[in-house]
This record gives sequence, C-alpha cells and structure tokens, in this order.
Amino acid sequence: MKKFIIALFPVALLACHTANKSTDDSKVSNTSKKSDGWQSLFNGTSKESWHVYNSKSDGAAWKVLKDGVLYLDPEAKKSGAGGGDLVTNEEFENFDLKLEWKIDSAGNSGIIFLTQEDPKYAQSYLTGPEMQIIDNNGHRDAKINKHRAGDLYDLIAGAPENVHPLGQWNQIEIIINKGQLDLFQNGAKVVTTTMWNDNWKQQIANSKFKNWAGFGMFQKGRIALQDHGNGVAFRNIQIKRL
Repeated sequence: MKKFIIALFPVALLACHTANKSTDDSKVSNTSKKSDGWQSLFNGTSKESWHVYNSKSDGAAWKVLKDGVLYLDPEAKKSGAGGGDLVTNEEFENFDLKLEWKIDSAGNSGIIFLTQEDPKYAQSYLTGPEMQIIDNNGHRDAKINKHRAGDLYDLIAGAPENVHPLGQWNQIEIIINKGQLDLFQNGAKVVTTTMWNDNWKQQIANSKFKNWAGFGMFQKGRIALQDHGNGVAFRNIQIKRL
C-alpha cells in the first residue's frame, strides 16, 4: 500500500504542475489578446497622434513628461503657450478606449468622444458626449448632479461613485459598439445606455444640450482630451476598433 501511494505522488505532483501551468498560460494568453488589435494613441514620447481642435494653436501647453505622461500645463498657458482641446488625428466609430487620468487640485477636464471637427463648431464639446474628469471635492461644478467624475456629463450620473483620492491615477474605459455605450471607472461599470434611440434623444432634451444641433447624434468622430484651463495628466492611452 505504501508503494502504491509513493507511486501516485509523482503523478499528482505532475497534475498539480500542469494545472498551474495552464493558469499561467491563460494569463499570458489574456495579455496577448489585449495587445491584439490595440492601437496606442500616445507613445509616451510625442503627440504625433494628436492635434489641437480646429488647429487653433500649436498645443505647446500640452507637455510630454519624461515618465510617459501627457500633461496640460496651466502655467505654460498663462505664459502664452498654446492650449485647446487635444483631438485624435483619426476618427473612430465602434471602439474600446482605455486610459488613465489624474487631475490637479480643484481641476476639471473630460474625455469627449464622437466629436466633429469642423470650423462651424467652435468647440469639441458642442457635438460629442463627455465622460467627466473632475476634482469632486475641489471644483464647484462637481456639486451638480451628473457633473461628477465618471458621469456621462449632464446626461447620466455614474454609479458606483468610485473615483480615487486626489493625486492618484484613475483608470477609465469607454466602449461604443453599434450604439451600446458603457463607461467604466476603476474596474466598475458606472454608466450604461443606448445611443441614438428615443430614450437617448429624451436624455439630451432634458439636458443643457437640448438646443445644440446634432449633439450626441454622430456615429463617428474624434476623441478629445479637454482643456478646461486646469492641470490634467493622461497616460496609457490605447484604443481598439470593434
């Protein structure tokens, strides 16, 4: 009997090792899938995938920092450096966008998507919905419902409210696929809705955008990092077309 147990032990050990190897391979496989089809929108060294909305400035106030961070420097703007919303060179339709953001104290910004770049629109936010970025405890606009970090700005309040404390990075994800819109913040889905249907139109009609012709109705457009005049940092910006 003792010999039988000893004989089985290497087999059991091998089975255990195989199970662990399978788990490890799964993790590698998931990482591999994540890179498959993903496009970096910021390589950490240049702004080559971006330009200022309607080319209003050279965007010099948007600084590429040594640690692979894209930062809007408000002090540089005060000194005359060009600001403005930074938009992607490319347009996107169905996509999965991921990035990390960090806001300065009392700061305000946002991720605007499906925005239309056209001289007839003075600002990117006139056509594209926005996922709000804000210091919830320091900026007065955050006192307004649907204007807090993670909200679909002025349309849908995000829940749960899980923004990290000031000074920490937040991870967000925006997924649009055939009208289905999902917003994630720090690993949790905070907003889900369907765009362009009657309910969506009613949400717009009940918002500050009700008289903005075409707002939220475009199905393809650029992604914008908002210049709200405050310091805001972004990193690890990547997108996948769906």
